[in-house]
Amino acid sequence: MKPIYRNLFILSFVILAGAGWAVMSPGIALQRNVRIGDPIDSLDGVYVYQNGSVSHTCGRNLSPDGYNLGLKYQCVEFAKRYYYEHYHHKMPDSYGHAKDFFRKDLTSGQRNQARNLIQFTNGVSTTPPQRGDLVVWDGTAFNPYGHIAVISEVTNREVEIIQQNPGPVAPSRIRPALQQRDGKWRIVSGNLLGWLGKR
Repeated sequence: MKPIYRNLFILSFVILAGAGWAVMSPGIALQRNVRIGDPIDSLDGVYVYQNGSVSHTCGRNLSPDGYNLGLKYQCVEFAKRYYYEHYHHKMPDSYGHAKDFFRKDLTSGQRNQARNLIQFTNGVSTTPPQRGDLVVWDGTAFNPYGHIAVISEVTNREVEIIQQNPGPVAPSRIRPALQQRDGKWRIVSGNLLGWLGKR
């Protein structure tokens, strides 16, 4: 390899490694003037907090009565805190990764006993999502734990989703398309499993 190409390769590697370190290192929030633990959004008076890198945690958050809300400031912690504060809802099983909140063995429309919520399967459900429902994504090779968020708005064509810990530079709200085909509802968002809610 010629020296100039070798030097360009080394420089490229250093830049990419530095960028990767900045994104994955705990304690780093890449949004300007935002620190980990700062409120960055809210729904019905329940705050979304900045977490920095997706793997960063700040210890377990417990409610005043000892209910496990999850690891600060992960996606699960916001979803459970929203249900606890807004609906006064405690889940029978207060633990689990995001993807564990959706049981693949249930038929759409059945009660998920672990969460005490009705579960609807994406692309199969004849019941549309509604404001306040939890949405759950399956795990991937890059994120084996999945993701969970709260629906903040539903229109004829899309849903607005509010989320905590989507990544250091990702927005707290996204608006995936909502489709109805043959009476069945689908939120168009990658590996989204479905939604759960109080009915």
